[in-house]
Amino acid sequence: MYFSLIAPVAGAERDAAQVRAAGPYKEHQWLWRFFPNDPNADRDFLFHRRDINDVPRYYLVSARRPFSPAASWLVQTRPYAPRIEPGTRLSFELRANPVVRTKRDGKPCRDNVVMAEKKRLLGERGLKCWSEWTTDDRPALYDLVTRVCGAWLKKRSESCGFTLNQEALRVDAYQSHMEKRHLPIERRLRFSTAEFSGVLTVEDMDCFHDTLIRGIGPAKAFGCGLLLVRRC
Repeated sequence: MYFSLIAPVAGAERDAAQVRAAGPYKEHQWLWRFFPNDPNADRDFLFHRRDINDVPRYYLVSARRPFSPAASWLVQTRPYAPRIEPGTRLSFELRANPVVRTKRDGKPCRDNVVMAEKKRLLGERGLKCWSEWTTDDRPALYDLVTRVCGAWLKKRSESCGFTLNQEALRVDAYQSHMEKRHLPIERRLRFSTAEFSGVLTVEDMDCFHDTLIRGIGPAKAFGCGLLLVRRC
């Protein structure tokens, strides 16, 4: 496995922006260009984009070594074989797509956890939409997002080989994404993301290794799931 940083070459940010594709679907296709050897291979990388002063930087974990398809983009790569002992405390960042499995018209489906919780709360009160809830007990959106998304990550932490420091957990930048507007609404790319950060403790070395390699949650093709960690 490899861990890579992909960033514009210093002084060539404008050229880099011209060749980079924007939007989750096109961005995913653009990153495939860094792995040109096997056009029929399944996706074998995770990525996380971090914008610094409006300049994108991509962190990748991949089975193959990436190579830059354009002179304006620099790839820095090192071997990646994390084996972190139980009891180790790490600070982390994660962009994830928090979803819950439900049924719609009798068929299994995935709903984002915030909308599912809104529907549950509205149903308890006999309301149809959030704007109808005008009493003081209506939770603020930030509090709702923090609670349900935090619970989503905590529920997965055991099978992912770690425990969370709940007091240090932050959930920010919850947003919905939609593309392919020319398609019927049922075929459009739609997903939600939340930014998690905080402190975790490794409990199971093998499970945690798999989590670092395979990621957490769905929508991995669109920049979700890669757990970035560093020692506290």
